[in-house]
Amino acid sequence: MDTETALPRASSRSKSRPRSSYITDRRDYLVGILLLLVVVLLWTTSNFVTQDLFEDGYEKPFLVTYLNTSAFSLYLLPYLFRRYYGRNDQKVGGRGRHEGYEPLLTDVDAAGTLGATVTDIPDKSVSKPLTTRETAHLAAVFCLLWFIANWTVNASLDYTSVASATILSSMSGFFTLGIGRIFRVESLTIVKIGAVITSFVGVVLVSLSDSSQSEPAGPPAPTTGTSHLPSMPIVGDALALFSALFYALYVTLLKVRIRSEDRIDMQVFFGFVGLFNILACWPIGVLLHLTGVEPFQLPYSRKAVMALLVNMTITLSSDYIYVIAMLKTTPLVVTVGLSLTMPLAVLGDFLLGRPAKAQVMLGAAVVIFSFLALGFEDSRNAEERDLIAGSPLEPEPERSDVRLD
Repeated sequence: MDTETALPRASSRSKSRPRSSYITDRRDYLVGILLLLVVVLLWTTSNFVTQDLFEDGYEKPFLVTYLNTSAFSLYLLPYLFRRYYGRNDQKVGGRGRHEGYEPLLTDVDAAGTLGATVTDIPDKSVSKPLTTRETAHLAAVFCLLWFIANWTVNASLDYTSVASATILSSMSGFFTLGIGRIFRVESLTIVKIGAVITSFVGVVLVSLSDSSQSEPAGPPAPTTGTSHLPSMPIVGDALALFSALFYALYVTLLKVRIRSEDRIDMQVFFGFVGLFNILACWPIGVLLHLTGVEPFQLPYSRKAVMALLVNMTITLSSDYIYVIAMLKTTPLVVTVGLSLTMPLAVLGDFLLGRPAKAQVMLGAAVVIFSFLALGFEDSRNAEERDLIAGSPLEPEPERSDVRLD
């Protein structure tokens, strides 16, 4: 009799679950937006530091990217400590227990266990957490895509103008929306398309205004990087476009394969990213040195050393927060949201005594508006009607593995 009464209670709890799940999703979404704003602040700070580093004459896009990514390997230290002390605790705890001993269940415990079993039936469709091996496999692919996306955008600045590189890099919004729709993690709606276009227009306004500013008077600053190479706008534009494509690929890959941050240990994931970067990417630096594209050179001033260390610290924290923000929201939201670095940079220039043009302020306002419109549209994810499907887009069933082949 007690068992029969327990079943309806469990069933009623399962019926009320969608409501609690909806509230949880909304809360996670808001947390993701707040984390994204923190990333925007950190990345804007990093941009000012990098700009100061390049103006000082130390132009080493590969080395800067390599050092920043290698810093992720520090995340493996807490994992190794936990694993080492966890094994010791198991050894100590195992001495005081009999392996075959299990306490008997009372009637209350049995009813509670049965009720919990019935309640947990819907949760069986949720994918299991990724194992360490699966996490390492995903990190290997992510490391390659992430490194290419960051290196190409840095290298493009040596062949084309900052305006062209910024405009073409902002094409990642279009790539993210298209690739996300293919993998059914983004619904194709009029508001989203409009938000991506307006964000791109805002980036164009800011970038063209920057390019129209007059060059500073005086002799050019000494450079030691790849600035000796001839200006090849086509190469630089192609590199910036590749950066946008690979950015969209890796951000969508993470959303498709992970789905939720509960499935993966982010410290272990980024630790493997840094480790694979150290082991696999150094031959590229040797090749660039031998061909003269980017000769290896240690930083020659304390200012350059401090700038590199600050950049590594910012990357170590900001990219970790960024991935969590993406998992709590969507790839498109974080992609368009990162354009907020431009309005924040305008504010930073204002605080540094560099007044912005009206065109720059207009572009910054357009970027902010597009992000707000996209955020409002995406917060109604369950009500969105996909333009192709004609109904709310259902994501593909989650898989318990992360095979990429």
